[in-house]
Amino acid sequence: MIVDLISDTVTRPSQGMMDAMMNAKVGDDVFKSDPTVNSLQEKAARMFGMEDALFFPSGTMANQAAIKVHTQPGDKIFCDKWSHVYNYEGGGAAFNSGVTCKLIDGNRGMFTANQLKSAVAGRADIHVPYSRLVCIENTTNKGGGACWDFQELLTIKKVCHANNLSYHLDGARLFNALVARNETPMQYGEIFDTISICLSKGLGAPVGSILLGSKQHIAKALRVRKLFGGGMRQAGFLASAGIYALENHIDRLKEDHQKAKQIEAVLQSLSYVKKVEPVETNIVIFYVNDHLDANDFIDAMATKNILLTPMGEGKIRIVTHLDITREMIDRLLEELVLFSDV
Repeated sequence: MIVDLISDTVTRPSQGMMDAMMNAKVGDDVFKSDPTVNSLQEKAARMFGMEDALFFPSGTMANQAAIKVHTQPGDKIFCDKWSHVYNYEGGGAAFNSGVTCKLIDGNRGMFTANQLKSAVAGRADIHVPYSRLVCIENTTNKGGGACWDFQELLTIKKVCHANNLSYHLDGARLFNALVARNETPMQYGEIFDTISICLSKGLGAPVGSILLGSKQHIAKALRVRKLFGGGMRQAGFLASAGIYALENHIDRLKEDHQKAKQIEAVLQSLSYVKKVEPVETNIVIFYVNDHLDANDFIDAMATKNILLTPMGEGKIRIVTHLDITREMIDRLLEELVLFSDV
């Protein structure tokens, strides 16, 4: 038995999802004639109370399209130093849009409105880039699945408004935050200019993300998606999996959160574990003691068919998801307890 905790992207479609995919009505989405893609986009837009939506092959492409929609080359965007758009999208903000990133030193991937004010303040002349966009990530990946405080997001929105900044949400795992904090998609649709949501992480679809925004933003994003090579043909087979995920896999995220909390409790009891980041959703990040090498620990677990992932800076990540059974969790906990740091 392999216990794959590398990411919530490793899931396989359930039988119900497979049935939906095999029975999907399809057309050519490049010509906007795939009925299932259109239905997915309309459904997502309604959920968030936003005007329009566009299906993308990946969350990275959706985020990068949003950055390009909101900026011009030479502009500046603001994001946390741990943000996905800065750390894990291949330098795309610079390569695709020609923008620079002003990094904010937040807590676990989350900065405050006051920190943003300080970052935005200062000279505004020909020597400095135009400030255009604020990107936040909820939940934070490198921050261990942490959820932003919604009131802080509202205050950040005021800073954006006062400084003529657009506001983008990298919501790759937003549904985890919604379930954990008892929030609604509508709340987020009311404050953000654009939102990306991932269907292939906690929701268990095999492929795909959605970008939401105004009709004007999505019209621009459609052209950018074409430019990036993201136009797909009979994409309804994939979109049907996304519809199934939105209808069947949101509420069950609480099960992943409960499993992550159980893992957190065991890790906190182990002598070789130096620190465990507070667990709110489905991501557990922890550090082993200084005399242990994180990669050696990961390799040792791999010999037991337990797959974890390094996050740099000594971080080790565990991600729970819908393919992780009760038996797998018990196996993981047993091997964590049995591990010797000698």
